[in-house]
Amino acid sequence: MSDNRLRLAVLIGSIRDGRVGPTVANWFVGEAERRDDILVDLIDLADVPIGSAAPTMAPPPEVLAALRELTPRLDAADAFVVVTPEYNHSYPAGLKNVIDWHNTQFHAKPVAFVSYGGMSAGLRAVEHLRAVFAELHAVTTRDTVSFHNVWETFDGDGRPKEPQRSAAAAKIVLDQVTWWAQALKNARTTSPYQALSTTR
Repeated sequence: MSDNRLRLAVLIGSIRDGRVGPTVANWFVGEAERRDDILVDLIDLADVPIGSAAPTMAPPPEVLAALRELTPRLDAADAFVVVTPEYNHSYPAGLKNVIDWHNTQFHAKPVAFVSYGGMSAGLRAVEHLRAVFAELHAVTTRDTVSFHNVWETFDGDGRPKEPQRSAAAAKIVLDQVTWWAQALKNARTTSPYQALSTTR
């Protein structure tokens, strides 16, 4: 397999007990791993004990150690897919904390979304995240994968009950995020990205 594969970091945004995020993320990772142009790094934010620590505060040693382990994985990524539910019309606090603790790791890289929930399928979380990632100089894809009434969408083995429709949606998102990843990787190679904003 080519060493030129794009590195795709898939982030599981929910850290709550009983979450559906790992089921959705594992399915999506399976779809991504069918391709020969992608190397997937699945990042479960439940493994990053960042809690509610604000980025302006000195983190406890265990949090700092977890962040130091996470940062190079985000640095190495050419693209990101965020798997997220919707909490109170927005996205999870744990996901916000991890995003807020980082900055340059997302510069000039694409971000795609896989959302899930009830009737809204987590899409309001996605709309909020688009604005957040724009502030971090990232590019978000137009299309998403979304699961309405997610508890009824997957079977007991963690597979979508409508596999063809779900696979088609995943392909569209993967095609878009890899196109942007390659284009922006080439651009960063020829002309390193310089953020003009001083916001941190």
